[in-house]
Amino acid sequence: MELPLRHQWVDSFQERVGFAVQAFALPDDPLPGQKVIAAGLTAEEVGLDGFFIGDHPGYATEPFLHLTAIATQTSSVQLGSIVHCASYRHPVMLARLAAELDHISNGRYAMGLGIGWNEAEFLQLDLQMHTIPERQAGLDEYVNIIMGVWGTEPFTFHGAFWRTTGGRVFPPPVQRPRPPLIIAGAGERTTLRQVAQYADACNFGPGRNTGAAGDDAEVARKLAILRDHCVALGRDYDDILRSHFTSWIMLAETEAQALAKRDHYYPDGMNEDQQRTRVIGTPEQVIPYYQALADAGMQYFVCQILDAGDLETIRLLATQVAPHIVRR
Repeated sequence: MELPLRHQWVDSFQERVGFAVQAFALPDDPLPGQKVIAAGLTAEEVGLDGFFIGDHPGYATEPFLHLTAIATQTSSVQLGSIVHCASYRHPVMLARLAAELDHISNGRYAMGLGIGWNEAEFLQLDLQMHTIPERQAGLDEYVNIIMGVWGTEPFTFHGAFWRTTGGRVFPPPVQRPRPPLIIAGAGERTTLRQVAQYADACNFGPGRNTGAAGDDAEVARKLAILRDHCVALGRDYDDILRSHFTSWIMLAETEAQALAKRDHYYPDGMNEDQQRTRVIGTPEQVIPYYQALADAGMQYFVCQILDAGDLETIRLLATQVAPHIVRR
């Protein structure tokens, strides 16, 4: 594969900072789909740049079903998953679903890919969870097959992990040359090299499953490594959108209300990792957090909502946080 050209989606965030949300319904929610769809419609209503649904078919709402429902009722918000696990579906199947959603949404799909991390979910789906190096090698093959079957001729690829013979997805996606590709993770030797080689965006954050880049200094260090990979491959670093993942965000008009949300969802308190990764407070309290990350080089934020029914957080993020985070 040739190095990708700068995607028009990346161009749209060269002068401003983008904000999106990813929503989950709680595991015991009796109406998860309705709440996730309502969250997506709210993201469009308040002018967020993107709406994403996590890819956890073992225990959560299926992203393509619900993104399609949202696509038919919206016109501007970008849609995708941060991120699809490159073990849960054959790459030709994912390429087919992605192309069809891109058509249904009139060119608003963004493909996120990662190697997966949830061992319990692999067991639920009766899938072998290979080692991290094996899953990373499998991701190389996965991307090559997806791009190949979106081409103009039948595509054959026989790798160590994935195979297709005469695969082709027709019609291909609306977006040309393809929908933007986001590769998640912050592994310094392999994952950030894969971002530089294949992707239009990186995505990582403070959580142990999202890259363990816990503060703006660590984010800047990871981005410097990504820049080095770009130089080694001969790719322009600014061709890649730098996106950050907030593990969970809870906003409210007052600090007491924000802390009440925290206590509602974590009645027994938060463990050390949760304390380090959750963003909880008023808009005024969280603005410095996001501005520091933007100053470190981040251009786009995906903020995960613990409870898709928490529309207040989506509205406050769009109206009272995002407008105050600027490129400097």
